Amino acid sequence: MKKIKRRIIIVVIAILALGIYYYTALPALNIHSAEFWIFLGVLILLIAALFAKKKGLNRYELKESKGLKIILGVFAAVVIVYLAGTLLSSPIVNADKYQKLMTVETGEFAADIEELSFDQIPLLDRDSAALLGNREMGSMVDMVSQFEVDDLYSQINYQDRPVRVSPLKYASIIKWLTNSSEGIPAYIKIDMATQDTELVKLDEGMKYTTSDHFNRNIYRHLRFKYPTYIFNDLSFEVDEEGTPYWICPVKKYNIGLFGGVTIGRVVLCNAITGETQDYAIEDAPQWIDRAYSADLLVELYDYHGTLQHGFLNSVFGQKDCLVTTDGYNYLAIDDDVWVYTGVTSITGDQSNVGFVLMNQRTMETRFYEVEGATEQSAMDSAEGQVQNLHYIATFPLLLNISGEPTYFIALKDDAGLVKMYAMVNVQKYQIVATGDTVSECEEQYTALMYKNGIKEVEEDTREILTVTGQITKIAQGVIEGNSHYYIMVEGSDDIFDVSVVDYIDVIRFDVGDEVTIEYKEGEETNTVLSMTGTDAESEGTETAGK
Repeated sequence: MKKIKRRIIIVVIAILALGIYYYTALPALNIHSAEFWIFLGVLILLIAALFAKKKGLNRYELKESKGLKIILGVFAAVVIVYLAGTLLSSPIVNADKYQKLMTVETGEFAADIEELSFDQIPLLDRDSAALLGNREMGSMVDMVSQFEVDDLYSQINYQDRPVRVSPLKYASIIKWLTNSSEGIPAYIKIDMATQDTELVKLDEGMKYTTSDHFNRNIYRHLRFKYPTYIFNDLSFEVDEEGTPYWICPVKKYNIGLFGGVTIGRVVLCNAITGETQDYAIEDAPQWIDRAYSADLLVELYDYHGTLQHGFLNSVFGQKDCLVTTDGYNYLAIDDDVWVYTGVTSITGDQSNVGFVLMNQRTMETRFYEVEGATEQSAMDSAEGQVQNLHYIATFPLLLNISGEPTYFIALKDDAGLVKMYAMVNVQKYQIVATGDTVSECEEQYTALMYKNGIKEVEEDTREILTVTGQITKIAQGVIEGNSHYYIMVEGSDDIFDVSVVDYIDVIRFDVGDEVTIEYKEGEETNTVLSMTGTDAESEGTETAGK
């Protein structure tokens, strides 16, 4: 009787140990998961140990036991299948399949990447966003003692604005115990262009997060709902109404047991209620921005660029092998977020052969053949312009400035605060402009492009027109330190702009004077080329253009 009780206790302990392992490790019950095979191996070894204990075998009997040999044979088979699956799923024997995982189109830079207005350019990198987020949190006296800002800071498009969002998290296990019934009350939202930082308070707290415990931990919540799904990196996003969600991409294995990972499905989990929606990747809602992580996209492109002539060539000859450069950034195009990174030779020279944009929702990838400096070279050039200030360059953002591919770089001080901006021409990286504001930087950069012949002054082909009539209104203004007169004449609704620097005699004219004006049409005002007429003090005055 005692032996039976002992055996029951052993079995119960074994089941509990296995349950605790599953509850903490959360392996997917899927043959494509390496954790599943580890879990299976642990289970078999546990069965072997229970078998030996039950039989009460000594060391010699253990070696001769047929039952134990069968169990260990199964364990050996599991190990062999795992090792063989790893080898047969690798690029070593599947180079061509890996190379074709990602389809790459050739894009046209000026057509695909529009010029952004200054209020749409993301001026901050992730580290700077984190500083602003922590500063905003520090000002919330009622929350700062209970919560901290999570370090996720996902970059998304929110209502056509580039923003980073990150949930709060419990400051400690004690703070979780005292606040878990209400949940996490807010998330941080940072506009990457204007640097406006907002703590968005929720009507109902988030109950499913990375900092929750037990069944409300987001990873455990997903595992119990989808025991066979193998999730890639989760991201925190908000929909267009500001509702917080976890975007949970599901891996798809295209080559063998463990190889050729892409994304096959996306699970959306409401961070407040825990409700989930499961979509095939092609049916995922438009508002989500990050189904493919940047690291996964970079890995897929590297396979595409290095395995064109097989695995051995990627290691030894390396003919036509291209890889992405170190680092990446994000661009917002047509309500999607695209990963940007340069492409260079695998030999690691100091120039790029082009760059790629990769869509984080659809995996659409475009290659742009623009030879020029690597991002690191551009960062070095920008730092060289302000070397006396010891500012540090952030990883560049690629912009279209007057049709020219241009690296846009924020320059930060030792405290991590953005102090200046730099623009570096991709193809001629010796052309570097800096400024305290984006507009000032862009003005200097444009001037340098004119000076170096990259950009030419466009010929003014506007037709010269003439109008005659009495002056009905006249007003004075100052533009960039120069005085201008704005005139309206009888019979016309147009406004005529006369520069005092060019036409000093304009000061002689007043309302009621008869004038004849030669001009070219503009968007808001017409540019005056010459003006003749009779003022109140003389019978004839002529003001001619230079």
